[in-house]
Amino acid sequence: MHGKTVKKVSAVSVDKLQKVVGTFDENLNDIMRGLGVIIRVDGLDFIVEGEEKNAAKAASVLESLLTLTENGEAVDKNRVMYCIELAHDGKAGDITKLSSDTVAVTSLGKQIKCKTVGQKRYVDAIRRSGATFGIGPAGTGKTYLAVCLAVQAMKQKQVEKIILTRPAVEAGEKLGFLPGDLQTKVDPYLRPLYDALQEMLGLENYTKLMERGSIEIAPLAYMRGRTLSNAFIILDEAQNTTREQMKMFLTRFGDGSKMVITGDVTQIDLPDGKSSGLEHAARVLKDVEGVDIIYLSDKDVVRNPLVMKIVRAYEEDDKRRTQVDGNKTKQ
Repeated sequence: MHGKTVKKVSAVSVDKLQKVVGTFDENLNDIMRGLGVIIRVDGLDFIVEGEEKNAAKAASVLESLLTLTENGEAVDKNRVMYCIELAHDGKAGDITKLSSDTVAVTSLGKQIKCKTVGQKRYVDAIRRSGATFGIGPAGTGKTYLAVCLAVQAMKQKQVEKIILTRPAVEAGEKLGFLPGDLQTKVDPYLRPLYDALQEMLGLENYTKLMERGSIEIAPLAYMRGRTLSNAFIILDEAQNTTREQMKMFLTRFGDGSKMVITGDVTQIDLPDGKSSGLEHAARVLKDVEGVDIIYLSDKDVVRNPLVMKIVRAYEEDDKRRTQVDGNKTKQ
């Protein structure tokens, strides 16, 4: 059993101290619960008491949160909980690397920054690679960050066109029974892409670029037979592509283009017997130079903290079911 220890972390100013403490001591309470320590405030100092290892982790969390406040970053519940997650792996300081890199700026002037280390790895991979796969659960910002980088690339004249596409695979519904022409039928599947673009560009600029053909949003089937040059191309919901569709898409690659392929392999809606093109491509292309495959996890979920808990619950259930199926096979 490790002995008890006391560590002191200086906040330097009242303003920084209050931001880290949080409303009604919410942030301190989360750190104490998450790491099994006691934290009290003495003047401008945080006094941490607990098992040596836990006290060291809590001190690193406090130091990291104080650095965030120095960089003008908000210290909210999500940030605190994520920093605690990193501390369990001895990496609490990694969170401070996120505030120095602005991914993009929205039409209203809001700075978009990575909120997790996994997101930072993903963004760095997109910047350096010709083709990047972002694979992970809902809420990890896979599509949103890709759209942000696509808009930045267009603004900086690195590409002439943004092409966004998704496979029109129904999650339990049938397209044929929906009213309207094909474009009307697939629009609901493309709505998250429209929303992200409008936030980045503003409605007026978005409309102009759409009318000019500088932004194209279309079902995956529309990509067949084309060569896509000088374009930033995003394939969203790629877990619902077949092997043939994925190969077709990847071979559309033209000069001066960049591709991002995103998906969640736990939410495959393909008919029985059809294997996911995303899973297959991740295996086949893992050693290909110029291709980056980034896996995001529940730790990278940046929506409501409840989403992270839901994702983990489903992952645990999948593990149990796999074990049960494996035992049945052995019998």
